[in-house]
Amino acid sequence: MKIPAFLSRLSTRVGAAVVAASLGVAAAPAAHAEGQLRIAEQFGIVYLLLNVARDQQLIEKHGKTAGVDIAVEWRKLSGGSAVNDALLSGSIDIAGAGVGPLLTIWDRTHGRQNVKGVASLGNFPYYLVSNNPNVKTIADFTDKDRIAVPAVGVSVQSRVLQLASAKLWGKEQYNKLDAISLAVPHPDAAAAIISGGTEITGHFGNPPFQEQELAGNPNARIVLNSYEVLGGPSSATVLFATEKFRKENPKTYKAFQDALAEAAAFITAKPEEAADIYLRVTGAKIDRDFLIKIIKNPEIQFKVAPQNTYALAEFMHEVGAIKNKPASWRDYFFDDALTAQGS
Repeated sequence: MKIPAFLSRLSTRVGAAVVAASLGVAAAPAAHAEGQLRIAEQFGIVYLLLNVARDQQLIEKHGKTAGVDIAVEWRKLSGGSAVNDALLSGSIDIAGAGVGPLLTIWDRTHGRQNVKGVASLGNFPYYLVSNNPNVKTIADFTDKDRIAVPAVGVSVQSRVLQLASAKLWGKEQYNKLDAISLAVPHPDAAAAIISGGTEITGHFGNPPFQEQELAGNPNARIVLNSYEVLGGPSSATVLFATEKFRKENPKTYKAFQDALAEAAAFITAKPEEAADIYLRVTGAKIDRDFLIKIIKNPEIQFKVAPQNTYALAEFMHEVGAIKNKPASWRDYFFDDALTAQGS
């Protein structure tokens, strides 16, 4: 199987990142005092709450209100596996990834580090987009196709695809499409779908990459919508942390949550300014009006309480992806006022 040149370059970058992360882990202290916060984010508008909090220095602001000066470090990673490893190694304090990675690490640390959700980053429909004219549904993918996801078998995109596969082919074949899936960061995957000519014919992405694909390639179409698979609007991407961090850094933790709530209100009230912040913080090359249209999409809700996450948790337990079955969403989210109205 021939690997496209951009994937070869990606492999080199990822390898270097792993080495750097390993060095960072070796030097990381066992615990942080109040006032230090390291946050891992990934790519896309789904991280807009963090972009706004960063640009407006909302975490620092709420920290000062609580009487603590917070030094915030921002780290960019790709894929739930990398984020989970960073959290367990102690090289980050707050992890940003999909509900799938949260459930995986919650299960893995149950009764030990007790990783749980801190907040949602909002409700976003995730699209599986294909540029293959022969692919109308996931049943049309063949061994010649390749589907790009952030992390094969772990990311929320991959888990939603597994759930859709189980509904179509039966629970025993839930991971049928993992065999033709590749771990590729969203920007590179979007470039492949738009340009065509690579083995990647599908990308299960997030905003704005999925919208760019639909606008940039006349052959691109939506094959699967996460809302349809999950039965309605849902929190696909969330933030999570260890019980130890939450317990030992109550002021920093609360300042972070307060910053998220303020960021959500800011985006809802000022979508144009939020778009400018996204462009400024991420350096993304995307048309401003196009971006504002995505942010104003009525299907997107910037809210911090998780919504409709339990269906994926039940599915992952049914197929053995997690050993511990949560009784409800409250089992894998911390008991905080910020998320009390979740689901």
